[in-house]
Amino acid sequence: MKAVLQLDNITKYYGRIKALDDVSFEVPEGSVYGILGPNGSGKTTLLGIVTDVLKATAGKYSWFESAPSEEQRKLLGTLLETPNFYHYLSGERNLQIAAAIKERGRDDIPRVLELVRLSARKKSKFSTYSLGMKQRLAIASCLLGDPPVLVFDEPTNGLDPAGIAEIRQLIRQLAGEGKTIVLASHLLDEVEKVCSHVAILQKGKLITAGNVNEVLVNEELVEVAAEDLVQLENVIREMKGVRQVRKNENVLQVFFENGRISLSDMNRYCFEKGIVLNHLTLRKKSLESKFIELTNNVSN
Repeated sequence: MKAVLQLDNITKYYGRIKALDDVSFEVPEGSVYGILGPNGSGKTTLLGIVTDVLKATAGKYSWFESAPSEEQRKLLGTLLETPNFYHYLSGERNLQIAAAIKERGRDDIPRVLELVRLSARKKSKFSTYSLGMKQRLAIASCLLGDPPVLVFDEPTNGLDPAGIAEIRQLIRQLAGEGKTIVLASHLLDEVEKVCSHVAILQKGKLITAGNVNEVLVNEELVEVAAEDLVQLENVIREMKGVRQVRKNENVLQVFFENGRISLSDMNRYCFEKGIVLNHLTLRKKSLESKFIELTNNVSN
């Protein structure tokens, strides 16, 4: 699959502070690529660099397998901060001004208003819009001229649950139409629900990158208990395929090499070893746990 964006060893200093440390990854065409990390991890700085708002201290990047240029930037729709819309003007009039500034997309205004479901409110003043509607108008501005790539920084930040749901649905819709979308978020839930790929940043370092289903695997584990927990642990550790055993209060959490195990097989194994289980259940290792595990491995 062709790479729309390629980053090679991007480093950024602010004085003595290293905001980005040798970051490299590729964004495949047609993907929804999440840049995930806590606040202060370097996400906004990274998006600023690839949209030519900021200059990298070292390293390089390319769009569409070519060096950055003014023509390439016209192929990007960017939302890095809340646009300065005029509160006393209508949504439609604000888009007309945005189209004039960008020198593109004036004839596209009816289409983008329909796409973000604001056609019925296009004559309403911006000041009467809900937060979700304001963010949808901002995305409409990004869509003027029909750019193939969209870059969003925290697109659901500050929205209520209804507004968050609206924006996430719009992102999924745009992705379904073939757009490549790069978005920064500190919300694991957001990346899980809308992204196909993810790069995790922590303190400016790239922790891991790849397909969401591979990076944020929702691992299964088995919880078991018996009257003699020490004997049970010794027996379980000898079971074929066991990768790790953790004691959690009065139960053992058992992880397997392939991530899956049959409860009946485990029950039978323990019974044949002379142990009667009084607790046996299958649980999911939460995505939050996986994310914390990944980011906590970064040295201070």
